[in-house]
Amino acid sequence: MYDKTLHYVLFLMRRLFVYILECEDKSYYVGVTNNLKRRLQEHNTKMNANAYTAVRLPVRLLHFTTFDDPRKAIAFEKRLKKWTREKKEAYMAGDWEKLKSLSACRNATASFRRSSKGSE
Repeated sequence: MYDKTLHYVLFLMRRLFVYILECEDKSYYVGVTNNLKRRLQEHNTKMNANAYTAVRLPVRLLHFTTFDDPRKAIAFEKRLKKWTREKKEAYMAGDWEKLKSLSACRNATASFRRSSKGSE
């Protein structure tokens, strides 16, 4: 017999949150957790004295995204950590056009490819 309650509990256990905190010094911290309330409390109580946020208290939650697939959550957290502040802010604001613009490749190779297409 199929137990819907057990299925739901297992579903909740897999749910992960990728979150962005703003620290007291206005810097951003990106992390991943399965319990936002607990993790925010851990940040604000210096659970790990060597952590980035420990010397930048208090922190406040600015944004989070929910994932059902732990691999996707971890991959997104790693990607988000590499983004610029401006790109993170566009993402949090839901400004997809600005995010797309900030994501465009601007290195010399990409510039050369764009300019040489017109001369063919």
